[in-house]
Amino acid sequence: MSLNPNAKLIQNIFDNKSLEKKSTRDGFGKGVVEAGEKDERVVVLCADLAESTRAHWFKEKFPNRYIELGVAEQNLATVASGLAAYGKIPFITSYAAFSPGRNNEQIRTTISLNRVPVKIMGAHAGVSVGPDGATHQQLEDVALMRVQPNMTVVVPSDMEEARKATIAAAMHDGPMYMRFTRDNRPVFTTAETPFEIGRAEVFWDEDEIDVAIIGCSPLLYNALVAAKELKEEGISVAVINNHTVKPMDVDTVVAYAKKAGAVVTVEEHQIAGGMGSAVAEVLSQHHPVPIEYIGVHDRFGQSGEPSELIEYYGMGVSAIKEAVKKVRSRK
Repeated sequence: MSLNPNAKLIQNIFDNKSLEKKSTRDGFGKGVVEAGEKDERVVVLCADLAESTRAHWFKEKFPNRYIELGVAEQNLATVASGLAAYGKIPFITSYAAFSPGRNNEQIRTTISLNRVPVKIMGAHAGVSVGPDGATHQQLEDVALMRVQPNMTVVVPSDMEEARKATIAAAMHDGPMYMRFTRDNRPVFTTAETPFEIGRAEVFWDEDEIDVAIIGCSPLLYNALVAAKELKEEGISVAVINNHTVKPMDVDTVVAYAKKAGAVVTVEEHQIAGGMGSAVAEVLSQHHPVPIEYIGVHDRFGQSGEPSELIEYYGMGVSAIKEAVKKVRSRK
C-alpha cells in the first residue's frame, strides 16, 4: 500500500529537488498571523529574536498586540502568564535554548501550575541549527516540557504542519510547548493533510509490516525515504507521524507495535526523556516490543553544516535503515 492516501501527501514526495524547502519556524510565523486574524485575543511576546523566530510577521500585522521584552526570558514567561490570566492567548517566542531552557522554573510555576493558555514556541531546536554550536542546539527541551503537568507538547514535521499546529495551539485550552527548526527542510505535507493535536497520522503503511517507525520533527522525511528504500530491499515498515509527544496517541502507537512486533523511534532530540522515551513508556505498559532509538545519544551538539550534523549524530536515512534491520533481527 505504501504511501497512505489518508495522509494526502504531495505526489512527488521523493523528488527532493522539486520539493519546497522551508523551516518549521516559517510555519509558526504564518500560523500565528492566521491565528491573530481569527481571534483578537492572540498576542505575541518575544525576547529580542523576532526575526529569527519569525514573530516579526505578527509584529508587522498587529503592532499593538506584539510585546518586545528584550533579553529577559524569565519575564517572557511571567508576563505571558499574567496576560493569559486576564483573557489573552499569549504566544512567547525565543530560541528553545533560552525558552524553555533558561526560564523553565517560571514556566513551571506561573504557566503549568496555573494551567493558563500560554503557548511556548521554542525555535532553533536540534543539531540542525548548524554553525551556532552546542550552546544553541537545544536537545533537552521536549524532556523538560513533557514532565510538567498540564503541558501539551507538539513537534511539527514540516513548515505546513507547523502552520496548522500553531493555529490549533491558539484554540487549545491550556499551556502548550512547540519546537521549531531553523534549517530549511522538505515540505512534504499539504494544507489537506490531517492534523489534530493528540492524534498520530500514519504516513506510510503496508498490509503486513516488519517494523513500525514512529517519528516526529523534520526527520520524519528521512523516515519516509528510508521506508521507500527498505521496501525496495524487501523490508516492509509503517511510518507514523507522532507529532504530539504529550498527550500521545496511545491507541495508534500500541496498534502498530502489535502489528509490527518491533519499533524504531526517530527524533532530533536527546534519546533520554524525548519522544522515544515516551513511546517506550507507553509500550512497557501496554505491549512491550523490541525498540531501537534514532536521536542524540547522551551528547551535546557542535558547530557544522546541518546535513553533516544529522549524519554525524546518526539520524540520517542510512542510520534509520540500519536501526530497522537491527530491531527486526531482535523480534
